[in-house]
Amino acid sequence: MHIAEGFLPPAHAIAWGVASAPFVVHGVRSLTREVRENPESTLLLGAAGAFTFVLSALKIPSVTGSCSHPTGTGLGAILFRPPIMAVLGTITLLFQALLLAHGGLTTLGANVFSMAIVGPWAGYAVYKLLRRYDVPLMVAVFFGAFVADLSTYCVTSVQLALAFPDPGSGFLGALGKFGSIFAVTQIPLAVSEGLLTVLVMRLLVQSSKGDLTRLGVFLPGRRNRTRTAETEAVAR
Repeated sequence: MHIAEGFLPPAHAIAWGVASAPFVVHGVRSLTREVRENPESTLLLGAAGAFTFVLSALKIPSVTGSCSHPTGTGLGAILFRPPIMAVLGTITLLFQALLLAHGGLTTLGANVFSMAIVGPWAGYAVYKLLRRYDVPLMVAVFFGAFVADLSTYCVTSVQLALAFPDPGSGFLGALGKFGSIFAVTQIPLAVSEGLLTVLVMRLLVQSSKGDLTRLGVFLPGRRNRTRTAETEAVAR
């Protein structure tokens, strides 16, 4: 997913940076508020950031100028909501660009938009939808992480297709080519990431149940809330 340094045309690199900036600024405010109001969240925030850093550093060569790897953003999005994950993902991508030559500074905006913004929002939306209809927690966690990973690569395919349209078939042709190449490695990686995220969530349920309760991870879905309200009404 990490688009390499200097690979995008300057206009595209600037445009993606501008598009990402408001989300990151909003995320900084959300992160500051979370730490100020709940300082006990610091360790769990660090764990979510470390999970993203480690998984997204495991790269596999893929499309020229990019690569495939897990993203690790689904866990943080589920725990702390997508705005905070935008900040954690941006910090991860910045450090990887500076320390690992993974991605780049000129392409940071594009990488942030795909991995730290769209991925967390897509994964969180799927997770919340499933939980709303009382799908078991771990099933919802799996699909949240799976979609967060896969949607990141869908956006990267769009970014590359916009920058390098096919001479014959244009944007759509290029999108099909980039997407099909990514799919070979990314679908199995997304499944693996979903399973790993479930494993980590199970460990957190055992070790940090209080924090997860405060973060709303165990809140019942709409159907269970309706049943509870009906039961209380009958009891009264």
